[in-house]
Amino acid sequence: MYMPATPRHQRGFTLIELMITVVIIGILAGIALPGYQNSVRKSHRSAAQAEMLDIANREQQFLLANRSYTATLSSLGYSIPDDVAARYTCTVAVTSSGLPTFTISCVPTSLQSATGVGTLTLDSTGAKTPASEW
Repeated sequence: MYMPATPRHQRGFTLIELMITVVIIGILAGIALPGYQNSVRKSHRSAAQAEMLDIANREQQFLLANRSYTATLSSLGYSIPDDVAARYTCTVAVTSSGLPTFTISCVPTSLQSATGVGTLTLDSTGAKTPASEW
């Protein structure tokens, strides 16, 4: 009398199935992570640019009230927010000989410097550099 073999019930995953899953997750992470990091860097750069525009607006108001620009943010009653200050070092340079002008510069620090963009600047004429990043 012949007895057919009873099928073994498989419990769990085989090592091959587990390794294939790990490889697929690794490939997806390798594709998604750089894109996510790039989006985060762009959002931080946009926040710095918004602060630069706010400083420029305050400088114009200061000029109307005092007939000159100021190089200190405290004179404007302003301080850089912590989230921007953690990623950028922002300064204001003022020239008072002849027609008064100012230049706001934000130098990236930490991970922001990995973008290769370099220093963002905005001057009193509204010129923004690098132009491709504004």
